[in-house]
This record gives sequence, C-alpha cells and structure tokens, in this order.
Amino acid sequence: MAIAYALRRRRMRRDCRRFRPRFRLNSFCDREYRERYRFSFQSILFILNLIRPKLETATTRSKAISPILQLLVALRFYATGSFFRLIGDSVGLSEASVCRCVHKVSAAIARLARRFITFTDDVNTKQHFYKLSSKYPQLFLVRSWRFPNVVGCLDCTHVRIQGPTENEKDFVNRKGFHSLNVQNKKMPRSTTNSDPALYILLSGTYDGLLLGDSGYPCRHFLMTPFINPSTNEQQRFNNSLCRTRTTIEQTFGILKRRFACLSVGLRVAPTKAAGIIMACVVLHNIAQEKKEVLNCEHQNNYNEVGNQLNYVGPDAGGAGVRNHICQNNFR
Repeated sequence: MAIAYALRRRRMRRDCRRFRPRFRLNSFCDREYRERYRFSFQSILFILNLIRPKLETATTRSKAISPILQLLVALRFYATGSFFRLIGDSVGLSEASVCRCVHKVSAAIARLARRFITFTDDVNTKQHFYKLSSKYPQLFLVRSWRFPNVVGCLDCTHVRIQGPTENEKDFVNRKGFHSLNVQNKKMPRSTTNSDPALYILLSGTYDGLLLGDSGYPCRHFLMTPFINPSTNEQQRFNNSLCRTRTTIEQTFGILKRRFACLSVGLRVAPTKAAGIIMACVVLHNIAQEKKEVLNCEHQNNYNEVGNQLNYVGPDAGGAGVRNHICQNNFR
C-alpha cells in the first residue's frame, strides 16, 4: 500500500517549469534592426534608457523578462501588428507574456508624451507653412498666393479596433467598422472634428493660425475653406489652404507606414488601444529626432513668412478673419 501511494503521489507531482530559449541581442545587424523594429540598435537603447525604471522588476525570480526584451517585443508588435502568439513564438515567450509586455511598454512610452509631443509657433514653423502654401514653392519671386502666419494644421485619422463589449455602437464610424479617432484618442469614433475641448485648449494659445478642413467650424484662430467659393480670391484661398494642409495628411501616412499596427488594426480594448496609439506617436517623434527615416523636408531659405495681419479685431469671428485674409492676400 505504501509503494502504491508513493507512485500515485509521484504521478500527481507538478511537472517542472520549462523555459523556451529567448532572443539574443546580437542576432541582427543595424540594418536588420531597422527593418524589424523601425529603429537602429542605438536608438533602441536610447528609448530603453527613458523607460527602463518602468520595466524593471524587483527580483529576477522565475527568469523575469528583461527590460530590453520587453521593449523589442513591443516594437515588433508596433512594426507588424501581428498576433501576440506569433511574436511570442519568434522570441520564446508565451502569448500572455507578449500581451503584458506590449501594454506595459506602451504605458511607459505614453508617459513621455509631454516631452516629445510639442507644439511650436516660432518663425521657422511659419516659414515652413508659408512655403508649402505656394503653387511654385521653389520660385519665391514668382507671383504666387501664400497663406500667412500659419503655425499648424488640424486633422484626424481613424485606427481600426476590435469591437468592444460595452458601448459598442459608439465606436462604429461612418464606414461601418469600429475605430478610434486619433485626434482625441480618449473619445470614441462618434466624437466629431468640432471637439469643444480642443478649441478651448488652442484658442488664444499660439501666435498664429491653425488650418482645418470643412469638418471644423471656422474660428478666429482656425481657418477652414469656403464651402462654395464664389470669387477667384476665395478659390485661391481654398487652393492655398489645401496645399498647406497636405503636410498633416502626409504625416498620418508616414505614421501608419512606420507602425503597421495602426493600419491593420488593434485587437485590444479601446483603453489599451489608446495607449498603443499614443506610444506610436511618441516613437514617431523620437524617430524624427534620431533621423531614422529619410528627411523629405527641403531647406527653407526664405526670409519672410507673409504679412503679420492686423485682424479686424479680437471680437471678429472666424468668417470675418477669413474674409480679411482672402481680400488682402489672395487678390
């Protein structure tokens, strides 16, 4: 009886934990790091130093995942948008571990938003937009209608997400699929471009004009196109505004091209998707700072940024400011 009991206890004994071989840091050259993670190894180390305290564990018990491996797992997900299980198979981690790594790294990077997501209204910014508004930007002396005193452009893009279990209808966009509005990542897709909180934030904050499409209301600080232009001046105004706004549309395209997870969609809850989106935006700005992509911007040698308009008055509405600009700059 004692022998039978001992044999049964041995069969019931828990199997030893098995750890799969994990990724080695020296597996790739610098070019391969860029192809797989969108950053060189030096830039990856730079990002790691920024978030390392948030990723370190108190002990090394149970072979805790190192901070560098957590970051590489998250970067691989951002770059591919692949399933967690496939990413885990490539680095020797379980699906659950990859999920925890992605969300932990995303939260750590998102905390850097105030440092890397900034808005400038200096003269260089105005020169850049003044150049973009011309039909012939390379010929500065040619008669061309340019948009004056622009410091930024507004637009939104949508990232596909998995349908949530709560308030599912609030996240369905006009094309019929679930998405998050990147302009206001904490709000569902049903939030329109005319977000009051956004205008309260921007109104009177910067010395210049913002440009938006017809989905935004015209304000004294936010110029939108004429819906039905009736004069040549209004048509030139619309054409110049459209040329200037292409920069933000191109930026969204580069962002989604760099981080494919934003193109293929995020199979996570909306709150977690918002953290991933914010992390990708921060990483995009870090990549620009580290020159990880080809810089397509041309050298700007212009010495003027357009007339610093004396508007009709601080109480003038958006339509009044728009008409003033149209009459003085697009004749």
